[in-house]
Amino acid sequence: MEQHGRLDLIISRLPGLKPKDRVRLCEKIDSEDDFIRFTKSDIENILGRALKYFWDIDAIRAMADHDAKVCRMRSINHVSWRSAAYPPMVREIYDPPAVLFYRGQLPPADKPLLGMVGTRRPSRAALSQAYSLARDLGSLGVSVVSGLALGIDAISHRGNLEGGSPTFAVLGSGVDEVYPSSNRPLANRILDTGGAILSEYPVGTVPHKWNFPARNRIVCALSRSVLIVEAPARSGALITAELALDYGKDLWVASSGIYAEENPLYDRRGTIKLAQDGAEIIFHPADVLEKWGVEIAHNSETPCKKIISREISSGNAGGKALAASLAEYLDIDL
Repeated sequence: MEQHGRLDLIISRLPGLKPKDRVRLCEKIDSEDDFIRFTKSDIENILGRALKYFWDIDAIRAMADHDAKVCRMRSINHVSWRSAAYPPMVREIYDPPAVLFYRGQLPPADKPLLGMVGTRRPSRAALSQAYSLARDLGSLGVSVVSGLALGIDAISHRGNLEGGSPTFAVLGSGVDEVYPSSNRPLANRILDTGGAILSEYPVGTVPHKWNFPARNRIVCALSRSVLIVEAPARSGALITAELALDYGKDLWVASSGIYAEENPLYDRRGTIKLAQDGAEIIFHPADVLEKWGVEIAHNSETPCKKIISREISSGNAGGKALAASLAEYLDIDL
């Protein structure tokens, strides 16, 4: 194993550190030989704070070696913050993971992704809209990033796959510990169709409730814009919404999370509050295209690309004419 590769796995296994601490170590330590010579005081000086306890470096190195073996056996890759292959939009946030583990293919750096998240117990209207939006955007070459959770996350991934685009899932566990287990077939489809399963957590990490809010920052960082489909008053999706604003992303809500028929079984207070606070409402795929200025990679064989190419060639590249043409093709009302 190359020196940095093992060092990255060691840094990912150090207990009691924040993501920013791990990145700081990546910045300051260039080799495993340097690292193993450092005392607790040396590490504290690098981090600029005291450590409550120190680690057994031999035990950590053994864990890193085990991680490397598991990664080889299960076709799991990892990319360090120090690497040029690290997703650039994730690097820009204030607490990026020092190491990202992934199966499949990392999203192209020049391809905009739409973050789609929401409640695990959605209404029928929200499920239907999430699926159709992700499917129709997928047919236009727009990939979705979400969290592979039950409800809105899973249906958004499924719709995107049905539309023909690779989709990307960020886990709150190791990439070899897909949670919930009922979504393992979906995870396999994601990998088989050119997408990826990603996590900042080392292999073998089981899901913990505090991991999921943390993973939301990666979903948000990978996204050009974030769409909250439906969310109750207390929801992990609202953490993603807050992060989107912190990171300067577009924050949108789906119309089904605002205007669907009143039903006491479904709490939409979260998405309603976001709309009241100024989040724009997405009704149709054309809304996303218009807000993005049609800066999208398209499959040359899709009918939608022919429509877009026609409008661009006629000088109608980002406005109402394009939206109207796409609406006519998709049989939707604007």
